[in-house]
Amino acid sequence: MQRVLAKITDSPWFQNFVTAVILLAGVVVGVETYPEAAARFRSPLDVLNSVILWIFVAEIVVKMGAHGRRPWRYFYDPWNVFDFLIVAVCFMPIDAQYVTVLRLARLLRVLKLVRALPRLQILVGALLKSIPSMVYVSVLLSLLFYLYGVAGTFMFAENDPVHFRNLQMSMLSLFRAVTLEDWTDLMYIAMYGSENYGYDAAMLAEWKPVNSAMPVVGAGFFVSFVLTGTMVILNLFIGVIMNGMEEAQKEAEEAELIRLRGGGEPTIHDDLAALQAQLEALNDTVARVQKRAQRDLRAAPPVAVSASPADVGSSASPG
Repeated sequence: MQRVLAKITDSPWFQNFVTAVILLAGVVVGVETYPEAAARFRSPLDVLNSVILWIFVAEIVVKMGAHGRRPWRYFYDPWNVFDFLIVAVCFMPIDAQYVTVLRLARLLRVLKLVRALPRLQILVGALLKSIPSMVYVSVLLSLLFYLYGVAGTFMFAENDPVHFRNLQMSMLSLFRAVTLEDWTDLMYIAMYGSENYGYDAAMLAEWKPVNSAMPVVGAGFFVSFVLTGTMVILNLFIGVIMNGMEEAQKEAEEAELIRLRGGGEPTIHDDLAALQAQLEALNDTVARVQKRAQRDLRAAPPVAVSASPADVGSSASPG
C-alpha cells in the first residue's frame, strides 16, 4: 500500500488534478464576491466547497500514507505543513457572524497553488531566502529615509507644510519620491516656492506656508535622494532576490537528484561526475576562446618591420 500511495503522489496526473482543484477553489471564491451570484448559486457553491475541502483532505491522507508506518515524516516538509494548516483552518468552528473569516479561510486554499507549481515554489523559496539580506538593505534604506527626512523637515517645513510639516510626514513624502510617484512636484515646490507652484488659493489659505524658493538646494536634495534611494539601494533588493533565486534553484536541483536516487545522499562518484562535467564545460570554453583568438590573428593585417642600416651592417659583419 505504501508503494502504491507513493507512486500516486509522484505521478503527474495526481499533481495536475490537485492543481486543477486549486484553480477551481479560486474560481469559487471569486464567484462568492458577487452577492447576486452567491445568493443564486448558494447550494452548488456550498457543495463545491465541501467537495474541494475533502479532496484536499484526501490529498493529505494519501501523502501521509506514502510514508507508511511513519506518517509524521509528512510534516518534515515545510510545504506540507503549509498545506495542512490551510486545510485545518477550514475546519475551524466558526459561527454565522464570522462568515467573512470562513471566506478568507477558503481564500487561503488558493495559496496551495504555490505548492502545486514547482517553479512558483522556487520563486517563493527565493524570496524567503532573501529575507535576512533584505532586512539589512531595509535598515540601510531606513537610515537614508531618516537622514533625508530630518533634513527635509528643517529645510522645507515652512515652505511646504503639506509634505514636510513634521518628520513622519517628511518620511512619507520621501517614500512617495523613492517610488517615483510625482516626485518632481515635491522638487518644484521646493525650487519655486509654494506660492508659485503646487499650492492653490484654498491650500494657501488653509496651510499658510511661508514662501521660500530654493532652486539649488531643492534640486540637489531631491535629485541626490532619488539617485541614492531609487537607483542604488532599491536595486540592491533586486540583487539580493537574484542571489536567493540562484540558491533556491541549486537546492531544488539537488533535491531532485536525491529524489531520483531514491532519497540517498550524494556519493563520491556523484561528486566526481559533477566535477568531470564542469571540467569538460571549461575545456570547451577554452577551446572556443583559442579558436577565436587564432581566427582573429589570421584576420589581422601583417606588420611590416623595417631594418635600419646599422642593423644590416651588424648582420652582414662576420662573427
